[in-house]
Amino acid sequence: MTHTPASAPRPMPAVKAVGRPDTRLVVIRGNSASGKSSVAQGLRDRYGRGVAIVGQDVIRRNVLREHDTTAGANIALLGTIARHALDAGFHVVLEGILYADRYSRMITSLVRDHRGISNCYYLDVPLRMTLARHASKADAAYLEQVTDDHLTSWYRELDLLPGDLETVIPADSTLQDTVARIVRETDPAAAPPPQYKPSQGDSMNPLVLMSDPQVAAIPVRECGEPLVDVRDHGFRVDPRKEDPPGAFAHVREGVLARLKHARSLLPAGTDLLFIEGYRPLALQQSYFTDYHNELAAAHPGWTPEQLHQAASRYVSPPDIAPHSAGAAVDVTLVDQDGHELDLGTRVNASPEESEGACFTYAPNLNNQARHHRTLLLNAMEGAGFTNYGTEFWHFSAGDRYDALLRKDRRARYGPIELP
Repeated sequence: MTHTPASAPRPMPAVKAVGRPDTRLVVIRGNSASGKSSVAQGLRDRYGRGVAIVGQDVIRRNVLREHDTTAGANIALLGTIARHALDAGFHVVLEGILYADRYSRMITSLVRDHRGISNCYYLDVPLRMTLARHASKADAAYLEQVTDDHLTSWYRELDLLPGDLETVIPADSTLQDTVARIVRETDPAAAPPPQYKPSQGDSMNPLVLMSDPQVAAIPVRECGEPLVDVRDHGFRVDPRKEDPPGAFAHVREGVLARLKHARSLLPAGTDLLFIEGYRPLALQQSYFTDYHNELAAAHPGWTPEQLHQAASRYVSPPDIAPHSAGAAVDVTLVDQDGHELDLGTRVNASPEESEGACFTYAPNLNNQARHHRTLLLNAMEGAGFTNYGTEFWHFSAGDRYDALLRKDRRARYGPIELP
């Protein structure tokens, strides 16, 4: 080994570029309860797969279980994980409090070495708003463990990185606006919003109604799966359709498994709200007759065929109804506190009441409702459900309608009675 004289200059390590020109690095910093993790998850929802969320709390508290200090091991580990993910072709969202005096060197070197676009953001939320947001959290154990005194002691006002590296996002920017801004500023071509399908019912993408003879023509080979009660499996169940025997909360065993899978595909802070599953045949007949009569009164000139077709947009004909087979569910989305999210119109709103907004791909939706519908569709369809295009909330699996759209030769579930 050649000895280097003490007086000789020590060679500088070569800078290793990381990532690719098409990878994106987003750093999100801010005080506790400023919304960092929600923004990170929102970015993943918009980008889809291929986004690595590198969270300070996950590495520091969960992996290493260390205190946040200047010499903390998590600092280098966060940088290493981010670099490895970028090299693997992932977009990276690095998020955390990430105090400037402790983490700026790691962050600035990461930004310097990244081949692609890098953007840093600071979520500027005043202390009083931080405390109010914290108090609104539903996790009682966390609230007991992390007090207002803790938040106050951790709080640093406008703790920015050196060199004008960060964009400050004010407290009045909504989550949706913040996510949209970051997506836009990190190159919309590389991070398009979720694609929303064109409106169904046009000549290029005709909507198949339940009344279509093709649906009734699908044979049923009954598999014999029993009805099970979703209330025994930890689901949020809304009582608006509750009946004395509790039939509404039942679905086939296989449908329950798909619901559990769908729930796992939703982003953090979002959950399914189960509204109705199994519907006895007599009740289905009553719903169909009532709506049919309502349409007949409003449109006295319609033929019986027109009335039957129009009624089936909203209520399935009893002889092929997925609900009466225990194969269908009506669901929507709620936040972590159980409050329903905006999906454009109420569940079970008719086409007349909602001016067509009940149709899954209705064009007359605001961006927030459109986004929430996309989340619901992605989760339910990802778990193997088929949506009925006139009702954004209605999904089925294994019934005649699902079999037709999947080009299966037969359905697994036919009409069934609750024991």
